[in-house]
Order: sequence, then structure tokens, then C-alpha cells
Amino acid sequence: MNYYVYLILSKSTKTNISYVGYTNNLINRLKKHNSSSGAKFTRGRKWKIIYSKKYNNKSIALKEEYKLKKDYKKRRKIKNKYLLKYEKDT
Repeated sequence: MNYYVYLILSKSTKTNISYVGYTNNLINRLKKHNSSSGAKFTRGRKWKIIYSKKYNNKSIALKEEYKLKKDYKKRRKIKNKYLLKYEKDT
């Protein structure tokens, strides 16, 4: 079974808020976040997946999720890359 580590972004009026998680079904997980039945932190916002990486092993995915949650520089780099691309497209 495949597992995914993902980074989702919610654009609010003042800041861009991100959340890192793992799942074995990205589409269903995003639906849960957007319907306020996902993680408590994500409730009440609209989210978009801006990064995901596939792993074949759950324990490796969990370790990589933990690393990404703690690596704020990498998260900021991913967010900035997405936001630059988004600004160019609009």
C-alpha cells in the first residue's frame, strides 16, 4: 500500500497557513479537511494540496511527515515556490 506525505495551504486574508500530514488516500483526506471533519487544526478553512510525496512504507512516511513538520525552512520554501507559480498564473 502507498502512503503520502502532503502539505496543504489555506489562504486567509493576512497569512498563508500550512498543514503537514500523511495518508493513504490524498483525495479523500483533502475532502475531509475541506469539510471540517479532518484534523482539528484544519477546520473552517479551504485547503489546497501544494506538495505530496509517495512512500511504499507507512513507517517511512510517518518519519518523513515528522521531518517536514519540524523543518520550517523547507515548508517555507515549498510555500514560496507554490505562491510564485500561483502569482504568475493569475
